[in-house]
Amino acid sequence: MTANVASIDHRDQNLVTRPQAEATAPDAAPSRRAVWAGRVLSGLAILFLTFDAAVKVLKLFPAEASTAELGFPAHLVPTLGYLQIACLVAYLIPRTAVLGAILWTGYLGGAIAIHVRVENPLFSHTLFPIYVAAFLWAGLWLRDRRVRALTASPSSQGR
Repeated sequence: MTANVASIDHRDQNLVTRPQAEATAPDAAPSRRAVWAGRVLSGLAILFLTFDAAVKVLKLFPAEASTAELGFPAHLVPTLGYLQIACLVAYLIPRTAVLGAILWTGYLGGAIAIHVRVENPLFSHTLFPIYVAAFLWAGLWLRDRRVRALTASPSSQGR
């Protein structure tokens, strides 16, 4: 689907009508650069979340200690780790990546609420889950046309 868009050619200051590039449509395949940027952002978040889940599943001392500081019993630590692994699996499978991002958003929203409840520092603790979620969603947005279509304006969808 191509649409004519009026644009100004700055070399001679004339109004020129030319077809809009196919790649700018929200349902078009993302560019190679966007896909790789999305993979890097998603990969950074995935590495952190995998490490966090592994520490919890293995019941390592830092996970148990920090969970106790937040007011949870230590026996729940592995359960949280398995929950994180389930969210990771959903995010890593391309067909269910959007569901995985939604699940992570809920999980990380709960983490924010917990940090607010115990009055942890704002930028280093309370907002950290938002940083992780931003990496997850930005990475998905850059590499998945379905997510870009969700955020496209009605005028860019030809309505």
